[in-house]
Amino acid sequence: MFIGPWSLPNPVFVAPMAGVTDRPYRKLCKMLGAGYAVSEMAASNPKLWDSVKTSRRLDHEGEIDPIAVQIAGSDPNMMAEAAVFNINKGARIIDINMGCPVKKVCNVASGSALLRDEDRIARILDAVVTACRPMNVPVTLKTRTGWDRASRNAVRVGRLAQDIGIAALTLHGRTRCDMYLGQAEYDTIRDVKQALTIPVIANGDIDSPDKAKYVLEYTGADAIMVGRAAQGRPWIFREISHYLMTGQYLPPPTYGELRDCLLDHLEDHYRFYGEYTGVRSARKHIGWYLSTMPDSADWLPGINEIGNTRDQTLALQRWFDRHPPNEPIKAQTAQAQA
Repeated sequence: MFIGPWSLPNPVFVAPMAGVTDRPYRKLCKMLGAGYAVSEMAASNPKLWDSVKTSRRLDHEGEIDPIAVQIAGSDPNMMAEAAVFNINKGARIIDINMGCPVKKVCNVASGSALLRDEDRIARILDAVVTACRPMNVPVTLKTRTGWDRASRNAVRVGRLAQDIGIAALTLHGRTRCDMYLGQAEYDTIRDVKQALTIPVIANGDIDSPDKAKYVLEYTGADAIMVGRAAQGRPWIFREISHYLMTGQYLPPPTYGELRDCLLDHLEDHYRFYGEYTGVRSARKHIGWYLSTMPDSADWLPGINEIGNTRDQTLALQRWFDRHPPNEPIKAQTAQAQA
């Protein structure tokens, strides 16, 4: 499929996730088969652009094009300014966040809170599209089905976005009030796809090749976006992509492949964040990779007590030494939903 002038290699995308989809993670997912990845949410407020957190989020060195940056905010002019700022930093696609359900975002009339104000949605979309058009940068929108189940307005918002010039729309099959509870529904995504001509990307609870195929067929969507199911399982993108192309399942990674994947990820992660932040922010990734492994429950808590990258790496190497490298991994439980 295409987003503006960009042809994407497959319809299996990485969802933007705050604190997760940093540059090392996006690069890893693309290497393991993701056709497209969107950065974690960047603030539109210029006062935050010089912060360490925002500076890292704007670092795209070595990343495969198209570089897509997600921006969030509630002021149309500020969002337009943020779009241009990010384009000058290397963004080739701008994504607008109207789906984040967390309180600190919604309390400032941003994220999915905007679904209660369609006039403001129109002003934001128009301002950003107008600012990006002279630079030939497409603008996409990620949103939810509505504020709550009694006020699902995704079809109306989708038509509005298409009319203004949004190049593609990603829809999570939950309302804001659903947060991440219950199960995503795909009827609304199907309705939106039938109402629009621009590409529609389906998101929500896609955690396996079978589920990806089902969602694509049921909704008619042009692509699917995987979020939480890829945490600690970045090879899910090649598994889904291979299954969609061939109808065949790839075997699970071996412990040797898992070791190489995790240690390579952490090495890039440490370089990106530095010693102090790197060892601490790596803990969640290690937990996601190993928490479902049969003999990790008693071992994992000790990782949180390690304060330097060298010892963290050595602890992981010792854990992998207990497993034959050619043995396929066996998780105890299914990974969290997308």
